[in-house]
Amino acid sequence: MINRLISKIRQTNAPIVVGLDPMMKFVPEYIKKNAFKEHGETLEGAAEAIWQYNKGIVDAIYDLVPAVKPQVAMYEQFGIPGMIAFKKTVDYCKEKGLVVIGDIKRGDIGSTSEAYAVGHLGKVQVGSNSFAGFDEDFVTVNPYLGSDGVKPFTKICAEEKKGIFVLVKTSNPSSGEFQDRLVDGKPLYELVGEQVAAWGAECMPDEGDYSYVGAVVGATYPEQGRLLRKVMPKTFILVPGYGAQGGKGADLVHFFNEDGLGAIINSSRGIIAAYQQEQYAAYGETGYADASRAAVIAMQEDIAQALNNR
Repeated sequence: MINRLISKIRQTNAPIVVGLDPMMKFVPEYIKKNAFKEHGETLEGAAEAIWQYNKGIVDAIYDLVPAVKPQVAMYEQFGIPGMIAFKKTVDYCKEKGLVVIGDIKRGDIGSTSEAYAVGHLGKVQVGSNSFAGFDEDFVTVNPYLGSDGVKPFTKICAEEKKGIFVLVKTSNPSSGEFQDRLVDGKPLYELVGEQVAAWGAECMPDEGDYSYVGAVVGATYPEQGRLLRKVMPKTFILVPGYGAQGGKGADLVHFFNEDGLGAIINSSRGIIAAYQQEQYAAYGETGYADASRAAVIAMQEDIAQALNNR
């Protein structure tokens, strides 16, 4: 799957992943009105609204980007109906040819970690049959519990040719409370990066230069990104924090290798809620999907210019 992601990046010339993180305040009123008319102001109504909202965005951007990243918490808050909307979103994005990164940030041990890995990336055995649960192509993983929490995922990755992105240096302001602490003279994020590279060395595809084990490093920390790029040369880096969190194309060049690959940049509300921003306000609520497309094109141009000027 890592090679398919790379192929899609080359095809679109856009190392971009769109975060499908729907919040009700982002959903246009006419979509909510139609959903509530059918299902009432219920969990089912909310789930229908976010599904229709997602579908409009995906229809508008699927030809421009290689991947999407639905954040599971935004669906879980609506209970079972929300998780049905999550699954519908995953399936629809795959129908459109997009690589799907499930932003689930799971981290546990033993059989629990195995169940998470099977449920999101693998197949569960039911009698004589096996079924894919949520069936994403990649998921995000929290490494705080160590190898016991990560190895069940790498095992499934090797079996299914899928991938993970391990949290290394996250984009949030308080990430340094733990991640920047010095351990044996090195910041903890650097030690985690070294471990990610080691896990990745054990989980390489038969062909290609990049491992099934990727890393998450925030766009808001470009200098750390420069260091971690060297620590993890064969690791694809998922870079959140572009746009709404302050990251810009010029900050991102050090996340890429000399081959122009090695990183994929995420933008969530900067794209899916673009119509609420001043520069895209002319699109209005009914043009929310077209505003998202315009925001993707602007992001693509920003990143391309930064990479050309490095």
